Amino acid sequence: MIYDYEVTSGKGESVKLSDFKGKVILVVNTATGCGFTPQYAPIEQLYKDYHEKGLEILDIPCNQFGGQAPGSDDEIHEFCTLHFNTTFPQMKKADVNGPNELPLYTYLKSQKGFEGFDQHEYKDLLEKMFAAADPDWAKKPDIKWNFTKFVIDRSGNVVARFEPTADMAKVEECIKALIG
Repeated sequence: MIYDYEVTSGKGESVKLSDFKGKVILVVNTATGCGFTPQYAPIEQLYKDYHEKGLEILDIPCNQFGGQAPGSDDEIHEFCTLHFNTTFPQMKKADVNGPNELPLYTYLKSQKGFEGFDQHEYKDLLEKMFAAADPDWAKKPDIKWNFTKFVIDRSGNVVARFEPTADMAKVEECIKALIG
């Protein structure tokens, strides 16, 4: 269950997901130097619009995709607050795939695998890049790129996975339906 996991805040403190029981949680792996980095703005808007109604955001920076989150946790936080006025908490930078992946991500991927990219200007580029590296890439549940989002309902169920190519309006619709 999602509440069995914990992550580390950008300040090095343990954050138990059990503290978010009864909340809707958006978990997103982020990067500061990515073509999807402007998604910080609508994510911040979601936080402003729904936090008081029960939304929590777990922003987990990750440097596994093109080295696009190279800074320290403090540098990443400074970038986000300076460029996107983010107020939601950021976690410690972590891996989301591979032998050092956060156990939380192992669980999330076991609950919602990859189902394909939405129509987006980067869709073809991403698909070609992954196909060149691994012909079976689309069958694997791994996180494919920065800004993959998981939505967890108030009971701790992983109800949706949105690839970075998903329209943020779809993410908001999902959250709105769960907030009630």
